Amino acid sequence: MGSLGAPELILIILAILILFGGKKIPELMRGLGKGVKEFKDAQNGETSSTTEEKKS
Repeated sequence: MGSLGAPELILIILAILILFGGKKIPELMRGLGKGVKEFKDAQNGETSSTTEEKKS
């Protein structure tokens, strides 16, 4: 299988827009961002309580 080019990426983006609609996409991306942040924190051994203590 080859790498993804511009036409394939455009097709994927259009499919996502059709499936979820323009208003739902920012909410989905926000949730994805939070999930990635939590995953990175878990990899580093941090919990929500330790990150709150660092802020104080």
